[in-house]
Amino acid sequence: MKVICERAALLEAVNQVSGVVASRSPRPQLTCIKLAATKSDEGAELTLSGTDAEISLTVRIGRVDVAQEGSALIPADKLRQIISAEENESTLTLETAGETTTIKGEDALFSLHGFDPADFPALADYKAIAEGSAASAAAKSLFATQAGVIDSLVTRTLFAAARENSRYAINGVLMVREGKKLDMIATDGRRLAKSSVIISSAGEDTQCIIPSKALSMIQKLAVDQDEPVHVAITDNQAVFAFGDEPTDSRAVLTTNLVEGTFPPYEDVIPRDLDIKVTFNRDTLASAVKRAALLTNEESRGVRLTFTGENQSLELSSRAPEMGEANITVDLAAYDGNDIEIGFNPTFITDALKVITDPEIMIELKAPNKPGLFKAGNDFLYVVMPVNLS
Repeated sequence: MKVICERAALLEAVNQVSGVVASRSPRPQLTCIKLAATKSDEGAELTLSGTDAEISLTVRIGRVDVAQEGSALIPADKLRQIISAEENESTLTLETAGETTTIKGEDALFSLHGFDPADFPALADYKAIAEGSAASAAAKSLFATQAGVIDSLVTRTLFAAARENSRYAINGVLMVREGKKLDMIATDGRRLAKSSVIISSAGEDTQCIIPSKALSMIQKLAVDQDEPVHVAITDNQAVFAFGDEPTDSRAVLTTNLVEGTFPPYEDVIPRDLDIKVTFNRDTLASAVKRAALLTNEESRGVRLTFTGENQSLELSSRAPEMGEANITVDLAAYDGNDIEIGFNPTFITDALKVITDPEIMIELKAPNKPGLFKAGNDFLYVVMPVNLS
């Protein structure tokens, strides 16, 4: 293999593919990136692939000069470090002889020892998953939308997913398709985020749990918010193909689905809440952030005291040996009885960071009942209260 390519484009692709590569593995091939250079009447391209055996990513680079077709399997960390270090180069030449790959710039030459590309596991493409094969059934759900739509759904839910919880099913995000409605739901047992969109095409209803790592990769791939994303769901896999045509995509991410049963999230969303408070998002974010300054591990909660008569909210916090804080803000609207309730301020600020609407609503019932945060008609967030006594 011998290929000349733009360093910036190569670095972007290597950074993306490195995100799915295993950092450690008894199979050293899984710590590598496979490069494959090809040329045809339509042009030349360099394809980079990586996998950790659970998630795989393939990224294609055009505008390359392929002097000799071929492939290489190179340790991902060293490949990324070398390309990053050659920051003054506009192009780099990669050439392979056996299992050794040289990377040339104007004044530098690196030789990297790799592995036989034939030892890299075969990765299923979009077409194979969508249409099925002799070994697996065709996808049970197919749809397409824009990268920005998927990115928004992920951004507004992934933050609430569990991290290394023993209940494996909540370590991912539930994706539910019902006709033209697409929902994502995440929970860690103390809070729950749900985001919804309407997509252009109806299809088979389905639901699956997508691993958090795969969703983080989708956010990195969604560089063009208007770019089409084609999605195929099977019983145990999901594939996301970025590009106008799913079989000729710029990038293809394939992931195993999380096994297990997601909690009955509809039962968690509170109903008939009779206290409704409307806020300016930025005003609330500033107040919560300041009140959280005087909290610690022992006293993580911030007390929220809502008063309907003067349409105000007082936020207070207290930490032993540190002091206390009191912040008062005006409410845009208030309907219901006065109430005093405690919340973990981090849980509130996490949600406010991903809400783009200028106004949000909080619905409450009682100090020992969860609060329901709403933004527009497509985002809701349930937070359990904390005991402040």
